Amino acid sequence: MMVNSTELKASLIVSVYKNTDFLKAVLDSLAYQTENNFEIIISEDGDSEVMKNFVDNYPFKHQFQHLSREDKGWQKNSALNEAIRSAKADWLVFIDGDCVLHPRFMEFHLELADPKSILAGKRIKLDPETSQLLLSGEITVAGMNRFLKKNFNKVKKKGAQFVEEGFFIDPKGILGFLVRKRSMRQLKGCNMSFHKKAIYDINGFDEDYIRPAVGEDIDLLWRFQGLGYRIKSVRNLAVQYHLHHKESWTDQEENMRLMESNIAQKKYVCENGLNKS
Repeated sequence: MMVNSTELKASLIVSVYKNTDFLKAVLDSLAYQTENNFEIIISEDGDSEVMKNFVDNYPFKHQFQHLSREDKGWQKNSALNEAIRSAKADWLVFIDGDCVLHPRFMEFHLELADPKSILAGKRIKLDPETSQLLLSGEITVAGMNRFLKKNFNKVKKKGAQFVEEGFFIDPKGILGFLVRKRSMRQLKGCNMSFHKKAIYDINGFDEDYIRPAVGEDIDLLWRFQGLGYRIKSVRNLAVQYHLHHKESWTDQEENMRLMESNIAQKKYVCENGLNKS
């Protein structure tokens, strides 16, 4: 059943580029969510016909928007700013199109929502074999806690990373104290949320970054903190399972030079963002 726009509590912004198999797994995981008062914004940094056909034919149970752009290389920050401008809800949740969600992911991003806080989580990076089991449906998101507990050492040996981040811990359960101990000092663009006012206060993602990584999250954090926002952890509450794929990190020197220059000038509000100077 479609959620009425007057009831929307959040806009879930999903960054994608071409991979519809991964996106299907992510969207399928939304059917298990315990909190469903949100819209989905598929933020495509490109204009793939395959992606368009997939979205047009996917059986969405939530309101959704599909935003695309001419494929001119990496323009993720510009695409994200467009998604923010299009969002119908005040609370914005950001994920990547290769991160499958635990059933209580949206619940905790909303339960802990606070206009002066930036919510920050992490993700387990799955090994190839476990990724395939999740993609094929042999393991469901509801069964991942049990699977990881049983196969903890095995998945690590097969290449999984940050396995401890893959466990959901009920904050009201016997191990709830562990959640309260697990703080965050960083911001991950694949698992974060904040109020729309917060991102408008820093004028959004800085589009001067034309390479991935730093401008998607690290740059945001120091700007948020410069304006008095605080980071709050959702580790082991808003849990994500990152599907395995070959990663192509680019050189970060240019990104770091830009950020360090902005930090030196205390440019908490970027010029080339949601609004252009």
